[in-house]
Amino acid sequence: AQPQQTVLDLVTWIQRRLEPGLSYRFACRVGMCGSCAMTINGRPRWACRTLVRDVMQGREVRIAPLANLPVIKDLACDMTVFFEKWQRAGGRFVPGEGARDRFAPIQTESKARRAVDAAIECINCGICYAACDVVADDPDYLGPAALNRAWSLINDEKDGARGPRLAAVAAAGGCASCHSNQQCSAHCPKGLNPTAAIAGLKRTLLGALLRGEL
Repeated sequence: AQPQQTVLDLVTWIQRRLEPGLSYRFACRVGMCGSCAMTINGRPRWACRTLVRDVMQGREVRIAPLANLPVIKDLACDMTVFFEKWQRAGGRFVPGEGARDRFAPIQTESKARRAVDAAIECINCGICYAACDVVADDPDYLGPAALNRAWSLINDEKDGARGPRLAAVAAAGGCASCHSNQQCSAHCPKGLNPTAAIAGLKRTLLGALLRGEL
């Protein structure tokens, strides 16, 4: 044990010295990529930013794969369904009309831009998805990360897929399924608030319905 030892250090030590076949993911080691997300003492966390001393329970630390995702082997999960839902929610930027025209600056203090800024730092680590009780009960639910991404794009003035994206998040498994219990926000290592983004989607959908857009 070392004073600044992280859980990722611990897992790496185990893999290199005790169990060469142990499978897990990591990349940057400094909390930028989110690849090392795993369940540590029952809570989804980044292993690279979690100090062993902070999560010790007596002399024990329990390490497991992320919840709500199929396990490939040991601590490595299959993220396919996570990214498929991200696509279902319209997570890809679609250039709007005039996208190739002369560069048009965005007003950084506009309400829409502030909404984008509040949601855009997501790195798709899957922690909110693993923490979500609704995903655990309803495998069809798109999940916090996908809906957070949809919210950021709906507020992007240069995106041209507002209609299809609203239809996607209004469909079965969309934002209406969220129970607003805020587990995603409580666990997000980036300090984002997907619950607020999903609430924004609900308000936007209601307005679109009243205006006959859906």
